[in-house]
Amino acid sequence: MSGEKSDRPRILVVEDEVMICVMIEDLLDDAGYRAVGPATTLAEGLALVEAGGFDGALLDLSLAGEPAYPIAEALAERALPFAFLTGSDGSALEARFAAAPVLQKPFEQAQLERTLQALLAEAH
Repeated sequence: MSGEKSDRPRILVVEDEVMICVMIEDLLDDAGYRAVGPATTLAEGLALVEAGGFDGALLDLSLAGEPAYPIAEALAERALPFAFLTGSDGSALEARFAAAPVLQKPFEQAQLERTLQALLAEAH
């Protein structure tokens, strides 16, 4: 059975609130994905992107008040799909990332699953 888990798509989680990280990791596991990280700061997120080993990413739009755009840029340079997570409606998103999916917190598992399925389908 352990082989099954290693075959799951790996999703980088970049979120500065620990409780939300735990919730996302649980939702990912329940949906058949493996969480990578989590990264709770911009520097941690960039380091994990550099290290690689994942299929897509979920990025909190604001990490302790800093925008996550440098991480999004690094992902885009590597052609890795990502979605933003935000407590707002996503209208503050910079125009260059307007095409990126946005999950508004709080979100349900079904929303997360649809977003990840679409992200990973586009990447392949």
